Amino acid sequence: MNILILGSGGREYSIAKALKDENKKFNIFFNPGNGATTNLGQNIKIDDYGKLVLWAKKNQINLTIVGPEQPLVDGVCDIFRKNGLNIFGPNKLPAQLEGSKAYMKNILKKYNIPTAKFIESNNLQDINNFIDNMANTPIVVKADGLCGGKGVIIATSKQQAKDEAKNMLIGKSFGEAGNKVIIEEFLDGFELSVFAICDENSYVVLPAAQDHKRVGDGDTGPNTGGMGAYCPTPLVTQDIYNKIEKNILNPTIEGMKKEKAVFTGVLFMGIMVVSKEPVVLEYNVRFGDPECETILPLINSSVFDLFYKAATNSLNTYKLQMSKKFCVSVVMTSENYPYKKDKATQIIIDKIHDKTIINNSHISYASVTKNDGELFATGGRVLLCVGTATNIKEARDVAYKLCGQVHFAGKKIRTDIAYQAI
Repeated sequence: MNILILGSGGREYSIAKALKDENKKFNIFFNPGNGATTNLGQNIKIDDYGKLVLWAKKNQINLTIVGPEQPLVDGVCDIFRKNGLNIFGPNKLPAQLEGSKAYMKNILKKYNIPTAKFIESNNLQDINNFIDNMANTPIVVKADGLCGGKGVIIATSKQQAKDEAKNMLIGKSFGEAGNKVIIEEFLDGFELSVFAICDENSYVVLPAAQDHKRVGDGDTGPNTGGMGAYCPTPLVTQDIYNKIEKNILNPTIEGMKKEKAVFTGVLFMGIMVVSKEPVVLEYNVRFGDPECETILPLINSSVFDLFYKAATNSLNTYKLQMSKKFCVSVVMTSENYPYKKDKATQIIIDKIHDKTIINNSHISYASVTKNDGELFATGGRVLLCVGTATNIKEARDVAYKLCGQVHFAGKKIRTDIAYQAI
């Protein structure tokens, strides 16, 4: 079985690891991959999607899995499907659920899916008027386009909200992604990451995870791509799952069909639970990172079948089986993340003797390169230390023990991942 994975981060590494753990005979290719993905397969570098299709045909690729959002928004799935290739992910139009926050919010509004009150506009005066009429602060300010998970500002005053919106519109904050701005009311509750694996007619909902966006302990500092996660979260009741399915997931799937934009792949629902009612914060159209690294180790049924049957419209025959364990992932970053890029620095991993660490943890590599057989951290979110156990505290403890075995100059972690559940 030949599998191509698009992407280069910890998410893509973890997908490949889950597949290899299932079947060592899978031949896995990464485009472009990172310095550690060569431990799991072969890296290639093809930027042109047309040429990538030709390569996939020549190499008899049975399944392509798209990790990051940009290729999905570009329309890579449309191109592969037109050429008769199996690919996991949504086509270009449904990928606008992540590609444009304005598109997403208007879909929610049109199909009566619960979400925060908002305005989307490129007119600064209209935005300022909306802000002036808001009853409470904080105020959420979002850039419309893709910003690598960083295009959301929580403004603590109306003046700050106006300033942030202006900076987005003039291109100062997020370039073209801020050509249109969304202003939202701030919702107070607890956040969930819920993932539905979809084909044209069916879906499978995975257990909810919680990630930690802020760079600092106690949820302080700026938003990041994610500093760690845990799964499953004990904060979610079956009643909340039922409400998500009835009030959010089903109307979205059916609404997208009415829009002639049938959704397939993974629908990532960013949920805020307010007074026991789930409300949509945002949609993404790919696995979250670090949630992916945290959920996949808990799937006991075939991970390959999950992706393949979603890609071939046969998900109705898949039976999800989850481990009874818990998983915690801790992101290790470079010194100056998320403020600026750091120089490459060598990664040193101690020889591990503790059997608890050996048997219940692993590393998912992200922003790394390999030079003369040695791994180097190249800045940003470098890697994740992932631990599993029969309860959240033990899973967190083993993840942090593994963190203590990994060294590079300027390494940085949050020390309170999963604090909500412990």
